[in-house]
Amino acid sequence: MASVPFDQLEGFIWMNGEFVNWADAKIHVLTHGLHYASAVFEGERAYGGEIFKLTEHTERLHESARILGFRIPYSVAEIDDACRELLKKQGLRDAYVRPIAWRGSEQMGVSAQNSRINCAIAIWQWPSYFDPAQKLKGIRLDMAEYRRPDPRTAPAHAKAAGLYMICTLSKHAAEAKGFADAMMLDWRGYVAEATGANIFFVKDGKIHTPDPDCFLNGITRKTVVDLARARGFEVVERIIKPEELEGFEQCFLTGTAAEVTPVSEIGPYRFEVGEITKTLMNDYSAAVQPNHAIAAE
Repeated sequence: MASVPFDQLEGFIWMNGEFVNWADAKIHVLTHGLHYASAVFEGERAYGGEIFKLTEHTERLHESARILGFRIPYSVAEIDDACRELLKKQGLRDAYVRPIAWRGSEQMGVSAQNSRINCAIAIWQWPSYFDPAQKLKGIRLDMAEYRRPDPRTAPAHAKAAGLYMICTLSKHAAEAKGFADAMMLDWRGYVAEATGANIFFVKDGKIHTPDPDCFLNGITRKTVVDLARARGFEVVERIIKPEELEGFEQCFLTGTAAEVTPVSEIGPYRFEVGEITKTLMNDYSAAVQPNHAIAAE
Protein backbone atom coordinates (compact mmCIF):
# COMPACT_ATOMS: atom_id res chain seq x y z
CA MET A 1 0.00 0.00 0.00
CA ALA A 2 2.66 2.48 1.00
CA SER A 3 4.34 2.18 -2.42
CA VAL A 4 1.18 3.10 -4.35
CA PRO A 5 0.28 6.82 -4.43
CA PHE A 6 -3.26 7.42 -3.27
CA ASP A 7 -4.25 9.06 -6.54
CA GLN A 8 -3.31 5.84 -8.35
CA LEU A 9 -5.43 3.39 -6.37
CA GLU A 10 -8.23 1.59 -8.19
CA GLY A 11 -11.95 1.53 -7.69
CA PHE A 12 -14.60 4.20 -7.18
CA ILE A 13 -15.10 7.37 -5.15
CA TRP A 14 -18.50 8.85 -4.33
CA MET A 15 -18.39 12.52 -5.28
CA ASN A 16 -21.29 14.97 -5.16
CA GLY A 17 -23.92 12.27 -5.49
CA GLU A 18 -22.24 10.08 -8.12
CA PHE A 19 -19.84 7.16 -8.15
CA VAL A 20 -16.85 8.11 -10.30
CA ASN A 21 -13.70 6.23 -11.21
CA TRP A 22 -10.99 6.70 -8.62
CA ALA A 23 -8.66 8.45 -11.08
CA ASP A 24 -11.40 10.90 -12.11
CA ALA A 25 -12.15 12.26 -8.63
CA LYS A 26 -10.38 15.58 -9.12
CA ILE A 27 -10.67 19.20 -8.00
CA HIS A 28 -9.21 22.45 -9.36
CA VAL A 29 -5.97 23.87 -7.97
CA LEU A 30 -7.89 27.02 -6.95
CA THR A 31 -10.27 25.13 -4.69
CA HIS A 32 -11.00 27.23 -1.60
CA GLY A 33 -10.59 24.24 0.72
CA LEU A 34 -7.01 23.77 -0.47
CA HIS A 35 -5.99 27.40 0.08
CA TYR A 36 -8.00 28.32 3.17
CA ALA A 37 -8.69 24.93 4.84
CA SER A 38 -12.46 25.35 4.50
CA ALA A 39 -12.93 21.58 4.77
CA VAL A 40 -14.19 19.06 7.31
CA PHE A 41 -13.76 15.31 7.27
CA GLU A 42 -14.30 12.05 9.13
CA GLY A 43 -12.31 8.87 9.65
CA GLU A 44 -14.26 5.64 9.99
CA ARG A 45 -13.55 1.92 9.88
CA ALA A 46 -15.49 -0.95 8.41
CA TYR A 47 -15.27 -4.31 10.14
CA GLY A 48 -16.76 -7.40 8.50
CA GLY A 49 -18.68 -5.30 6.00
CA GLU A 50 -20.22 -2.90 8.54
CA ILE A 51 -19.01 0.65 9.20
CA PHE A 52 -18.65 1.13 12.95
CA LYS A 53 -20.88 3.91 14.34
CA LEU A 54 -21.41 5.28 10.85
CA THR A 55 -24.31 7.59 11.70
CA GLU A 56 -22.44 9.13 14.66
CA HIS A 57 -19.58 9.96 12.33
CA THR A 58 -21.86 11.43 9.67
CA GLU A 59 -23.68 13.53 12.26
CA ARG A 60 -20.33 14.86 13.43
CA LEU A 61 -19.40 15.67 9.82
CA HIS A 62 -22.54 17.79 9.55
CA GLU A 63 -21.85 19.46 12.89
CA SER A 64 -18.26 20.25 11.89
CA ALA A 65 -19.56 21.86 8.70
CA ARG A 66 -22.05 23.91 10.70
CA ILE A 67 -19.25 25.15 12.97
CA LEU A 68 -17.25 26.18 9.88
CA GLY A 69 -20.24 28.08 8.54
CA PHE A 70 -21.51 25.90 5.72
CA ARG A 71 -24.17 23.26 5.13
CA ILE A 72 -23.49 19.93 3.44
CA PRO A 73 -26.06 19.46 0.65
CA TYR A 74 -26.61 15.79 1.48
CA SER A 75 -28.49 14.50 4.51
CA VAL A 76 -27.04 12.21 7.14
CA ALA A 77 -29.07 9.33 5.71
CA GLU A 78 -27.87 10.04 2.16
CA ILE A 79 -24.22 10.05 3.21
CA ASP A 80 -24.71 6.91 5.29
CA ASP A 81 -26.26 5.14 2.29
CA ALA A 82 -23.45 6.32 0.02
CA CYS A 83 -20.82 5.00 2.44
CA ARG A 84 -22.47 1.59 2.60
CA GLU A 85 -22.93 1.36 -1.17
CA LEU A 86 -19.35 2.45 -1.84
CA LEU A 87 -18.03 -0.18 0.57
CA LYS A 88 -19.83 -2.81 -1.51
CA LYS A 89 -18.62 -1.36 -4.83
CA GLN A 90 -15.05 -1.40 -3.53
CA GLY A 91 -15.47 -5.07 -2.67
CA LEU A 92 -14.09 -4.54 0.83
CA ARG A 93 -15.19 -5.77 4.25
CA ASP A 94 -12.42 -4.39 6.47
CA ALA A 95 -11.48 -0.91 5.34
CA TYR A 96 -10.98 2.75 6.15
CA VAL A 97 -13.71 5.24 5.22
CA ARG A 98 -13.00 8.93 4.57
CA PRO A 99 -15.91 11.34 3.96
CA ILE A 100 -14.93 14.97 3.33
CA ALA A 101 -16.78 18.20 2.55
CA TRP A 102 -15.20 21.42 1.30
CA ARG A 103 -15.73 24.80 -0.34
CA GLY A 104 -15.09 24.70 -4.07
CA SER A 105 -13.34 26.87 -6.65
CA GLU A 106 -16.13 29.34 -7.52
CA GLN A 107 -14.53 32.09 -5.41
CA MET A 108 -10.93 32.73 -4.38
CA GLY A 109 -10.21 34.85 -1.31
CA VAL A 110 -10.76 34.71 2.41
CA SER A 111 -14.48 35.27 1.86
CA ALA A 112 -16.17 32.67 -0.32
CA GLN A 113 -19.81 32.76 0.73
CA ASN A 114 -21.10 31.72 -2.70
CA SER A 115 -18.74 28.82 -3.32
CA ARG A 116 -20.21 25.38 -3.90
CA ILE A 117 -20.11 22.93 -1.00
CA ASN A 118 -18.72 19.64 -2.29
CA CYS A 119 -18.82 16.25 -0.62
CA ALA A 120 -16.91 13.06 -1.38
CA ILE A 121 -16.28 9.65 0.16
CA ALA A 122 -13.29 7.37 -0.42
CA ILE A 123 -12.79 3.87 0.96
CA TRP A 124 -9.59 1.86 0.90
CA GLN A 125 -7.73 -0.88 2.72
CA TRP A 126 -5.71 0.52 5.60
CA PRO A 127 -4.06 -1.83 8.08
CA SER A 128 -3.03 -0.95 11.63
CA TYR A 129 -2.19 2.75 12.06
CA PHE A 130 0.91 1.82 14.02
CA ASP A 131 3.38 -0.98 13.33
CA PRO A 132 1.68 -4.15 14.75
CA ALA A 133 4.83 -5.44 16.47
CA GLN A 134 5.52 -2.04 18.00
CA LYS A 135 1.88 -1.71 19.06
CA LEU A 136 2.00 -4.91 21.12
CA LYS A 137 5.01 -3.60 23.03
CA GLY A 138 3.55 -0.13 23.41
CA ILE A 139 4.43 2.74 21.09
CA ARG A 140 6.84 5.56 21.95
CA LEU A 141 5.64 9.17 21.97
CA ASP A 142 7.62 12.37 21.77
CA MET A 143 6.52 15.62 23.42
CA ALA A 144 5.12 17.90 20.72
CA GLU A 145 6.33 21.47 20.29
CA TYR A 146 2.92 22.75 19.17
CA ARG A 147 -0.13 22.90 21.43
CA ARG A 148 -3.84 22.45 20.85
CA PRO A 149 -5.35 25.93 20.39
CA ASP A 150 -7.58 27.92 22.69
CA PRO A 151 -11.23 27.37 21.59
CA ARG A 152 -11.52 31.15 21.43
CA THR A 153 -8.96 31.22 18.60
CA ALA A 154 -9.98 28.19 16.51
CA PRO A 155 -13.03 25.92 16.04
CA ALA A 156 -11.57 23.27 18.35
CA HIS A 157 -14.65 21.03 18.40
CA ALA A 158 -14.89 20.66 14.63
CA LYS A 159 -13.02 17.95 12.76
CA ALA A 160 -11.65 20.65 10.51
CA ALA A 161 -8.80 20.10 8.09
CA GLY A 162 -6.88 23.21 9.16
CA LEU A 163 -6.57 22.05 12.76
CA TYR A 164 -4.46 19.09 11.60
CA MET A 165 -1.60 21.21 10.29
CA ILE A 166 0.09 21.25 13.70
CA CYS A 167 -0.63 17.53 14.05
CA THR A 168 1.23 16.74 10.84
CA LEU A 169 4.15 18.95 11.90
CA SER A 170 4.28 17.28 15.32
CA LYS A 171 4.04 13.73 13.99
CA HIS A 172 6.71 14.35 11.36
CA ALA A 173 9.04 15.81 14.00
CA ALA A 174 8.45 12.81 16.27
CA GLU A 175 9.07 10.28 13.49
CA ALA A 176 12.30 12.06 12.56
CA LYS A 177 13.53 11.32 16.08
CA GLY A 178 12.44 7.66 16.00
CA PHE A 179 9.12 8.00 17.82
CA ALA A 180 5.77 6.71 16.53
CA ASP A 181 3.82 9.83 17.44
CA ALA A 182 3.74 12.82 19.76
CA MET A 183 1.68 13.91 22.75
CA MET A 184 0.35 17.44 22.54
CA LEU A 185 -0.42 19.79 25.39
CA ASP A 186 -3.30 22.23 25.24
CA TRP A 187 -3.00 26.02 25.13
CA ARG A 188 -2.81 26.14 28.95
CA GLY A 189 0.00 23.60 29.18
CA TYR A 190 -2.15 20.64 30.27
CA VAL A 191 -2.11 17.17 28.66
CA ALA A 192 -4.43 17.13 25.62
CA GLU A 193 -4.05 14.25 23.13
CA ALA A 194 -1.77 12.67 20.54
CA THR A 195 -1.67 14.04 16.99
CA GLY A 196 -4.65 11.97 15.85
CA ALA A 197 -5.90 10.10 18.90
CA ASN A 198 -7.17 10.69 22.42
CA ILE A 199 -5.08 9.63 25.41
CA PHE A 200 -5.79 7.71 28.62
CA PHE A 201 -3.73 6.87 31.72
CA VAL A 202 -4.09 4.25 34.46
CA LYS A 203 -3.13 4.59 38.13
CA ASP A 204 -4.19 2.44 41.07
CA GLY A 205 -6.90 0.76 39.03
CA LYS A 206 -8.50 4.03 37.91
CA ILE A 207 -8.51 5.39 34.39
CA HIS A 208 -7.72 9.08 33.89
CA THR A 209 -8.22 11.05 30.68
CA PRO A 210 -8.10 14.76 29.84
CA ASP A 211 -11.40 16.64 29.76
CA PRO A 212 -12.02 17.30 26.02
CA ASP A 213 -12.78 20.98 26.41
CA CYS A 214 -10.44 22.16 23.64
CA PHE A 215 -10.12 19.11 21.36
CA LEU A 216 -12.40 16.46 19.87
CA ASN A 217 -14.28 14.16 22.21
CA GLY A 218 -13.58 11.24 19.90
CA ILE A 219 -16.20 8.65 19.01
CA THR A 220 -13.70 5.91 19.84
CA ARG A 221 -12.87 7.76 23.08
CA LYS A 222 -16.53 7.72 24.12
CA THR A 223 -16.84 4.06 23.12
CA VAL A 224 -13.85 3.08 25.26
CA VAL A 225 -15.12 5.13 28.22
CA ASP A 226 -18.40 3.19 28.02
CA LEU A 227 -16.57 -0.14 27.74
CA ALA A 228 -14.39 0.70 30.75
CA ARG A 229 -17.35 1.68 32.90
CA ALA A 230 -19.22 -1.47 31.84
CA ARG A 231 -16.25 -3.40 33.23
CA GLY A 232 -16.58 -1.52 36.51
CA PHE A 233 -13.49 0.66 36.03
CA GLU A 234 -13.72 4.19 37.33
CA VAL A 235 -13.04 6.72 34.56
CA VAL A 236 -12.02 10.20 35.68
CA GLU A 237 -12.19 13.00 33.09
CA ARG A 238 -10.16 15.92 34.38
CA ILE A 239 -7.31 18.35 33.85
CA ILE A 240 -4.01 16.43 33.78
CA LYS A 241 -0.75 18.26 34.32
CA PRO A 242 2.39 17.04 32.48
CA GLU A 243 4.23 16.42 35.74
CA GLU A 244 1.59 13.81 36.67
CA LEU A 245 2.85 11.49 33.92
CA GLU A 246 5.58 10.24 36.23
CA GLY A 247 3.00 8.64 38.52
CA PHE A 248 0.88 6.83 35.94
CA GLU A 249 1.37 3.09 35.43
CA GLN A 250 -0.26 2.55 32.03
CA CYS A 251 -1.10 4.69 29.03
CA PHE A 252 -3.02 4.09 25.81
CA LEU A 253 -4.42 5.96 22.82
CA THR A 254 -7.86 5.67 21.24
CA GLY A 255 -9.07 6.62 17.76
CA THR A 256 -10.68 5.19 14.65
CA ALA A 257 -7.28 4.62 13.06
CA ALA A 258 -5.39 3.87 16.29
CA GLU A 259 -8.24 1.76 17.80
CA VAL A 260 -6.81 1.07 21.30
CA THR A 261 -3.02 1.36 21.21
CA PRO A 262 -0.78 0.91 24.29
CA VAL A 263 1.92 3.49 24.96
CA SER A 264 5.21 2.47 26.58
CA GLU A 265 6.97 5.84 26.60
CA ILE A 266 6.26 9.57 26.51
CA GLY A 267 9.50 11.52 26.55
CA PRO A 268 11.25 10.57 29.81
CA TYR A 269 8.21 8.71 31.24
CA ARG A 270 7.71 4.94 31.01
CA PHE A 271 4.55 2.82 31.15
CA GLU A 272 3.70 -0.87 31.20
CA VAL A 273 1.26 -2.58 28.86
CA GLY A 274 -0.92 -3.66 31.77
CA GLU A 275 -4.08 -5.69 32.22
CA ILE A 276 -6.53 -2.79 32.05
CA THR A 277 -5.07 -1.71 28.72
CA LYS A 278 -5.13 -5.26 27.37
CA THR A 279 -8.71 -5.76 28.55
CA LEU A 280 -9.90 -2.62 26.78
CA MET A 281 -8.00 -3.57 23.62
CA ASN A 282 -9.87 -6.90 23.59
CA ASP A 283 -13.23 -5.35 24.50
CA TYR A 284 -12.94 -2.78 21.73
CA SER A 285 -11.97 -5.44 19.19
CA ALA A 286 -15.10 -7.38 20.18
CA ALA A 287 -17.33 -4.28 20.15
CA VAL A 288 -16.52 -3.29 16.56
CA GLN A 289 -17.49 -6.67 15.11
CA PRO A 290 -20.90 -6.61 13.37
CA ASN A 291 -22.23 -9.66 15.21
CA HIS A 292 -21.49 -7.95 18.53
CA ALA A 293 -23.25 -4.77 17.42
CA ILE A 294 -26.36 -6.74 16.39
CA ALA A 295 -26.40 -8.60 19.71
CA ALA A 296 -26.08 -5.31 21.60
CA GLU A 297 -29.20 -3.93 19.93
